[in-house]
Amino acid sequence: MRDEDVPGWWQRLGLDGLVDVHVHFLPDQVMGAVWAYFDRAEQHYGVAWPINYRTSAAERLQTLDALGVRRFPALVYPHKPDMATWLNAWARDFAATTPGCVASGTFYPEPGASQYVKEALELGTRIFKVHVQVGDYDPRDDELDAVWGQLAEAGVPVVVHCGSGPIPGRHTGPGPFGEVLRRHPRLTAVIAHLGMPEYAEHLAMAETHPNVHLDTTMALTPFTEAMMEFPRELRLRLAALQDRIVLGSDFPNIPYEYAIQLESLERLDLGDDWLRAVCWDNGTRLLR
Repeated sequence: MRDEDVPGWWQRLGLDGLVDVHVHFLPDQVMGAVWAYFDRAEQHYGVAWPINYRTSAAERLQTLDALGVRRFPALVYPHKPDMATWLNAWARDFAATTPGCVASGTFYPEPGASQYVKEALELGTRIFKVHVQVGDYDPRDDELDAVWGQLAEAGVPVVVHCGSGPIPGRHTGPGPFGEVLRRHPRLTAVIAHLGMPEYAEHLAMAETHPNVHLDTTMALTPFTEAMMEFPRELRLRLAALQDRIVLGSDFPNIPYEYAIQLESLERLDLGDDWLRAVCWDNGTRLLR
């Protein structure tokens, strides 16, 4: 399956397009730094990671439009203090001028986090992103407890990269974020990458907490399976969570065509209703 096949794929399912909850647009200097990191991927991950969509922001938006991605966030995330506020402002401005993009935000364990998250919510931010491994912080940090509570109360989803893939961090794995969910059981969390490589443990989070979802980002693709294979015995648990598995891609920072993610989902053979829920219904509900 190639990218030019994608519109026919979702049309066959009777969909109006795709909703992707894990898309990245960043300020140019930040995106450049991210791409420079992936240029050294063999040092970090032991495999090459060529960015397939290394084009201008305008060209990337045209690509999403041609694929039929109707709704998406421009997920931003900080790796140090004093970044989140200006990233949030940038993401709101980007969404305001970009058809199909919903306003996203982020936060970091620092004084004032609960205040700038409150302001972001008031200004219409509809989804947040945190990256425990890149940020190198404990999600149980006291500075974040009020933030998790605010998001739980607002019912606004937060995409959380807390799994230990592709490389572990000091606070990754199901334990630290699992404690956050015990403190805030109503939190609408979207566990990125199906929680790889701790797939079973993160599926259990969704089975235990009714507002926890998992996104498909890079999971099940040949590239990821070569590093962190998804256990096939978990397939029926994915089927049972039909209403809480949601399409994610990591566009543009993927080393293969977008179509591969969709093809990998279809190869699970969980049926067209499951694909429709994952690729449209669940994302539409989360992004309102």
